Amino acid sequence: MPRTARLLPGRPVAEAVFAEVTARVAALRRAGVVSSLATILVGDDSASAGYIRMKQQRAAELGFASPHIHLPGSADQADLLRAIQDYNADPAVHAVLVQHPVPGHLDYPAAVLAIDPAKDVDGLHPKSLGRLAAGLPGPVPCTPAGIEALLAFHQIPLAGRDVVILGRGTTLGRPLSLLLSQKRPTADAAVTVVHSGVPGWERHTRRADVVVAAVGVPGILRPEHLRPGAVAIGGGVRYAGRRLLPDLDESCATVAGAITPRVGGVGPTTVAMLFRNAVELAERQTHGATERR
Repeated sequence: MPRTARLLPGRPVAEAVFAEVTARVAALRRAGVVSSLATILVGDDSASAGYIRMKQQRAAELGFASPHIHLPGSADQADLLRAIQDYNADPAVHAVLVQHPVPGHLDYPAAVLAIDPAKDVDGLHPKSLGRLAAGLPGPVPCTPAGIEALLAFHQIPLAGRDVVILGRGTTLGRPLSLLLSQKRPTADAAVTVVHSGVPGWERHTRRADVVVAAVGVPGILRPEHLRPGAVAIGGGVRYAGRRLLPDLDESCATVAGAITPRVGGVGPTTVAMLFRNAVELAERQTHGATERR
């Protein structure tokens, strides 16, 4: 099919963020502080283990320490909470990440709640989300922050424009709506949140200037759901083995004015924002630096 949409790759956005993070990590190191992103993996899921290795490799490239705890799949909730508390109590650890998903017998939300909000690198602790809702500084969930950065990098204006987010999850849809509706140069949009259970949700996406697919249902957003010339962002994904299946069907490129690619779109910006959050947490714990957005 003919491609008409302008591509919005995430890799150049991520590289710009990584350059900024590298400079900030180096400044902390000159002050005698080694920025640290600590991770916890439960079980032996190969995809999750791969993500941890990727994060550790990126941490080394950026100058972070990356302590890691690998718990067996048989670990219980008390084991997981103990690992989190060990990191909470360690002044050399600035940021804590529990790799998701955890085995089904474990309570992931309870694990997030146990993380010290001062070390909440994913921005998913209720205190972090509350600060986002109030417009206060704090770690922002990584995929929403990455989407905002991607739109700003590619000079997609949002102020006063109609943004529809398809999906209401706590990791993407809801925090993204809070982020993009704030009065800032890279936001200030009129934001509508709908979900796949809304009858006729397409009537909302078809009127939007910008549509973000954030459901986790492969191919749910198709050309007939878009206004010609709209900006289409694929935020939600699922995996079939190692194949990435985005919410945004590639055929949307025949209608959209600009679109994220199937691979290398929002994903790289999510990783970049994880490390931006980590260095901001290190700065705040070191000298109370005001977090940037």
